[in-house]
Amino acid sequence: MSSTQPVWDPTQYNRFEAQRDRAALDLLVHVPDDLEPREIWDLGCGTGQHAALLKRRHPGATVHGMDSSASMLEQAWGLGADVDWVLGDIASWTPERPADLILANASLQWLPDHEGLLRRLTGTLAPGGVIAVQMPLAWETLHHRTMRAVAAEGPWAERLSDRETIQALLSPDAYYGVLAEACAEVDVWSTTYLHALTGEDAVLEWMKGTALRPHLTALADDPAMRTAYLSALGDALSRAFPRRADGVTLLPFPRLFLMARRR
Repeated sequence: MSSTQPVWDPTQYNRFEAQRDRAALDLLVHVPDDLEPREIWDLGCGTGQHAALLKRRHPGATVHGMDSSASMLEQAWGLGADVDWVLGDIASWTPERPADLILANASLQWLPDHEGLLRRLTGTLAPGGVIAVQMPLAWETLHHRTMRAVAAEGPWAERLSDRETIQALLSPDAYYGVLAEACAEVDVWSTTYLHALTGEDAVLEWMKGTALRPHLTALADDPAMRTAYLSALGDALSRAFPRRADGVTLLPFPRLFLMARRR
């Protein structure tokens, strides 16, 4: 059997970099202007673009970019940024010094117990420190429902039954309540992006960069079954998201944003 840890593909992930980057930039623009951070952590930094951006914005700060994927961090190293790249797991992360800014862009949705997780993360903030979080509200979207339905059918069903992708998030008011325990300023909002994707099997290719990684990892040692599963899923997604006459496939994608400042 293959590893239970998803194997990430930086090239596939970056295929839709412009669309994925939009939410991160919308999050970062809400970081308070008066924040002068000295210790910055990008948790789940991926290929490192946002950690590098934070270093450019705050050249006097020590910026750490942490990810659980060595292949993602290899790409990050190639940026040449003055960033401390760390191979690690958010679930067990504890900084040596209190953080002035924690960025968690599209990473916390992979972790359980968000109430406990956010209490722990806000507890690592320095007084006046900020946590900025963005997560996809993908559980009830059509493309995720389609993925779960196809995964539960066919010869691959048993192999995929224990390979969870992202889970449903808490309600916005639940996130507000947890953050308000330690933070005086809390902002929670959501945005739905209408991504105009191009190319064959556009939604399938989008999902291969993130949500499908646990399934692709589970089927890595059986290429024939992996191909059959992707073919079935691609057909189902093409019916759910028909390609327009101009070659564009529209993918509505909702995201949740959390911004809080510790007392």
